[in-house]
Amino acid sequence: MRRAAVVALLTLFTVSSAAAHTGEGLAGGFGGGFMHPLLGPDHIAAMLAVGLWGTFLGAPALWLLPVVFPLVMAMGGVLGILGVPLPGIEIGIAVSAVVLGLMVALAAKPHIAVAAILVGAFAIFHGHAHGTELPAGANALAYALGFVVATGLLHLAGIGFGLLAQYPGGRVAVRAAGGAIAFAGLIFLGRLI
Repeated sequence: MRRAAVVALLTLFTVSSAAAHTGEGLAGGFGGGFMHPLLGPDHIAAMLAVGLWGTFLGAPALWLLPVVFPLVMAMGGVLGILGVPLPGIEIGIAVSAVVLGLMVALAAKPHIAVAAILVGAFAIFHGHAHGTELPAGANALAYALGFVVATGLLHLAGIGFGLLAQYPGGRVAVRAAGGAIAFAGLIFLGRLI
């Protein structure tokens, strides 16, 4: 398991964020929407952080944050599909990995409303990126459903890893993963600036 985590982190650090939200080569419909977030390392980092942080915070954040994010992300997707401009999308996505990773690394425990608002604010950027890259002629509803389901599965992966926090060594591993996500976010951000 340790080897898989190292490989995943190295992959996260070496994949260019410029290719994270291109949508290039993806078909429309559910499959294209499902694959879109899985091909963006910045998206993967932030989604894992949401699951990790929710688990770290415990109930009700354990289920609330992974529900808030896809719901608000879907609204951001609609804005993107409709062509509503949103400045700084890629920067917002990179910053989401930095901030959410730091929340985990620092074991931040704000009020649940603050955590939900923070997660929801970042979800708008992620959703907008997906919505603006809807392939021409694709079924927007199926595409949106695909990226929401993939995002939910990434949250579940974060929750699964986050469950290690109930053990002393696991708590260190979860916080270290948060630090790695924040560091990856800084790399994504550095490539944009």
